[in-house]
Amino acid sequence: MTEIVDADELLRRLRVARDWAQAEEEHAADEVAETAFRAIRMVLDKLVDPTHPITH
Repeated sequence: MTEIVDADELLRRLRVARDWAQAEEEHAADEVAETAFRAIRMVLDKLVDPTHPITH
């Protein structure tokens, strides 16, 4: 469903998703899953804070 959200709600949702990806990365079953969740987290980090440096 399409839901209209304001900037604050969008930022909150992005942060929740980033925190989820970070937790999944830390508890990944294997290296492939860890790498996938790291990539997701890195993209979400950049969306939340465009000045955030990309770290591996």
